[in-house]
Amino acid sequence: MEYTEIMVRYGELSTKGKNRKDFIGKLAGNVTKVLRKFPQVEIHPRHDRMHIVLNGAPFTEIDQRLKKVFGIQTYSPTIKVEKTLQAIEETSLALMKETFKKGMTFKVNTKRSDHHFAYDTNELNSLVGDYLFENMPDLKVEMKQPDLVLRIEVRQDAIYISNQLLHGAGGMPVGTGGRAVMMLSGGIDSPVASYLALKRGVDIEMVHFFSPPYTTEKALNKAKELTGILANYAGRINFIAVPFAEIQETIKEKVPEGYLMTVQRRFMLRLADEIRAKRNELAIFNGESVGQVASQTLESMMAINDVTTTPVVRPVATMDKTEIIRLAEDIGTFDLSIKPFEDCCTIFAPPRPKTKPKVDKAREYEARLDVEGLIERALAGIEVTAIYPDDKFLADKAEEDAALL
Repeated sequence: MEYTEIMVRYGELSTKGKNRKDFIGKLAGNVTKVLRKFPQVEIHPRHDRMHIVLNGAPFTEIDQRLKKVFGIQTYSPTIKVEKTLQAIEETSLALMKETFKKGMTFKVNTKRSDHHFAYDTNELNSLVGDYLFENMPDLKVEMKQPDLVLRIEVRQDAIYISNQLLHGAGGMPVGTGGRAVMMLSGGIDSPVASYLALKRGVDIEMVHFFSPPYTTEKALNKAKELTGILANYAGRINFIAVPFAEIQETIKEKVPEGYLMTVQRRFMLRLADEIRAKRNELAIFNGESVGQVASQTLESMMAINDVTTTPVVRPVATMDKTEIIRLAEDIGTFDLSIKPFEDCCTIFAPPRPKTKPKVDKAREYEARLDVEGLIERALAGIEVTAIYPDDKFLADKAEEDAALL
């Protein structure tokens, strides 16, 4: 059968009291962005439900996008029918025949917000159940844990019938948790951290450092394409590319080897903070996991954080690598993250970086550099790109393989 609408049920935001209206409005805006390729779709946010009127748009394609929108707890493809018993029975039978398989159990669950409707919930459950039994003799009832639940919602405008309950992404609508920058590399961890930030409603902009000619256009495009995957959860994400080669060359020339990574990261954090301030954002997110590499020991984090008082949030800080990889696979970033395009974090990596750098030493070595000039020139070269769900920037696999030959 062709579904006419999708009925969306809100998750955690349903407890937000006086802010509920704003949260629902933000969710509606995010759904609109995610479904922008389907101009015929109508979105009607209401206090207790959101109705997405398909107007002929294919449910299967809408479903693939909707399941990634944070703030949705569950949703059901529905068929809207007239408020007559005949329409309810005939539509219920057609829907059950389409989805029922031999051996399945079911029950009818009616909810009624229109209390003037001719039948109450128990009567409608009984009438529709009897009608289905008469026309589908293999049906079996199970009240506690049925395989199928036929849901009938009697509302003021019409009756809505469904027998699927699909789970959404949960979390909070993106944009309800404030705005921040995310320090995105081309690796496994920072895309996962980005996903977790989005899930808590934080509207993030990606800050990515690139160092031509040491890093290639493919490395930059890889980070952009990772952003395109994550944009499925936000509708759109701005990608801010920051040139970093001059800073790395200068540090390499004037800073002792053991402190190369510490001073580089201090510059990255300074730049991210400058961008955050210029764009009126509240925090800096990154993909650091405690103890995973030399620059992510607690001592290193302290020496690097010394350059700012802005909150630095690390969503994957206490996750081990296997947990991060599992989540990267779930959200679809892992295969792209492991493509071997170099990034600026690895090209000047010293063989023996300090794992317990001292703040005073890091400050001393930085004093040899023109910090303000280097920061100013890097900021002058940034490029901002708006990236939408599944935007592609890398060549396809055949082209990549040909380029490697």
